[in-house]
Amino acid sequence: MHAVTLIPGDGIGPEITEATKRVIEATGVDIKWDICKAGEEVFEREGTPLPQDTLDSIKKNKVALKGPITTPVGKGFRSVNVTLRQTLDLYCCLRPCKTFKGARTRFENIDLIIVRENTEDLYAGIEFEKGSDITNKLIKFIIDSTGKTIRSDSGISIKPISIYATERIVRFAFDYARKNNRKKVTAVHKANIMKYSDGLFLDTARNVSKRYNDIEFEDKIVDNMCMQLVQKPEFYDVIVLPNLYGDIISDLAAGLIGGLGLAPGANLSNEIAVFEPVHGSAPKYKGMNKVNPLAMILSGVMMLKHLGEGEAAKRLENAIEKVIEEGKYVTYDMKPKSDDPTAATTSMVADAIIEKLI
Repeated sequence: MHAVTLIPGDGIGPEITEATKRVIEATGVDIKWDICKAGEEVFEREGTPLPQDTLDSIKKNKVALKGPITTPVGKGFRSVNVTLRQTLDLYCCLRPCKTFKGARTRFENIDLIIVRENTEDLYAGIEFEKGSDITNKLIKFIIDSTGKTIRSDSGISIKPISIYATERIVRFAFDYARKNNRKKVTAVHKANIMKYSDGLFLDTARNVSKRYNDIEFEDKIVDNMCMQLVQKPEFYDVIVLPNLYGDIISDLAAGLIGGLGLAPGANLSNEIAVFEPVHGSAPKYKGMNKVNPLAMILSGVMMLKHLGEGEAAKRLENAIEKVIEEGKYVTYDMKPKSDDPTAATTSMVADAIIEKLI
């Protein structure tokens, strides 16, 4: 039996989480769910979007399956996702992007793994507000130290890139490639411009690559990488990136395979794994039973593999592939026209997958 923390989330989260729970249970894998709360609704009741008992459950079970969570503007708390990553040191965001026959996309035979560093870069949250005393002091220090001019009405964000964080994310990418019979790792950067941050990322990645002579290594400048992925995505395999570029390119890669509705994800430390869809909570669709649950269900496939339930994961993935290829029981976003009256509901998609499992 596997103990797993289950966080339904906000907006469409509870619907797609329930669909995913039913599908995973239909595989026959024995899971004890510890259902916990996080997000906007619990914030209204308890004054925090991430209660301590939810964190404690994740720390105890080491594995969590999480629905999307709303981060409302102006409500006084930062993203729950960012808080989870920082509190639990979930330094790796792992996002597979794979085409499925029958999905609406211009591309075929895409099978990419995006490995995104989660803790540093411009998402580290080191920011200085326009006009504040500390910002003015920082601007003066920079001008005095470098001779570079910064306008007094500027806001400033700091971009830290360390050897430590870069080494562990690049090692993760190579270890993942080796374990999963992948052939190449591509490091993405802007070292031609940002020589002391992205330059450090690139130099460190090159040094790590020397320990993996069985796997091809290359690097790409981030703007060129975007073009390459649109022109010839089949040339790429495992892609490792700093935080900001990883966020952007993982969405680009999701677009190549048919959209965020087919994009699963995981946030990982050396001990803890939190699996979740890439997309947001889409609160305007809450309770309508119409949104695509496949990204969440595919995140469940990733979770089963992580738990060592490879056979069940493969059966579930095969069932998903059959449902997508048939195209009958898929949601509106996967139909040729979004107003197709034959579009399936969220729960109908789950029912169709379960039927293919039997």
